[in-house]
Amino acid sequence: MSDSIHDAARALWNYHLVHDELRPADAIIGLGSYDLRVAKHSAALFHAGLAPLLVFTGKSGNWTEGLYEKSEADVFADVAIAWGVPATAIKIEPQATNIGENIRFSRMLLGNSVQSVIIVTKPQTQRRALATVARQWPEVEAFVTAPPTSFEEQPTAAYPFEKLVNEMVGDVKRILDYPAKGYQVPQGMPPEVMSAYDFLVEHGFDQHLG
Repeated sequence: MSDSIHDAARALWNYHLVHDELRPADAIIGLGSYDLRVAKHSAALFHAGLAPLLVFTGKSGNWTEGLYEKSEADVFADVAIAWGVPATAIKIEPQATNIGENIRFSRMLLGNSVQSVIIVTKPQTQRRALATVARQWPEVEAFVTAPPTSFEEQPTAAYPFEKLVNEMVGDVKRILDYPAKGYQVPQGMPPEVMSAYDFLVEHGFDQHLG
């Protein structure tokens, strides 16, 4: 990959990051995905005493169809239990197939029993999660966080750089399009991010635009 593509991808990465200062909450909600580091980070936050309850949400989505033998939520729960979280402290929502459903279905699962939540997701989907929870669950106080993974560390053998860039490009399009559909609250779009997005689309990173 050229330096120009890496620079444009890093611009999107930095845009998608959210730097909420975490405070104790009623529940930690881990959004299922291909990235098991999210489950491990959710478990670490539980052990740090940031919430007494863990919720894992997810069936499968664009990037995990056929990846697991069980739902994303079940797989994440298994990881958290392996990291010492009691099964009695975990609730599972195994039907969501996208971030909007992750939030809506978690809201339905928890009902009025919580007033504050910590949303844990991949670094590059933090902004979408933030915009979604603000629209889909406005009455809850929500903090968004992710594993402390760097841009260079995020790609894996199973999920290489090209897939990461396609995901980030697609999420910029959703951030642009979804407020009008009622799915998310609007987010500012700096000109340099829009330029990076256009550059990457022109160079073929368009597999997640649909």
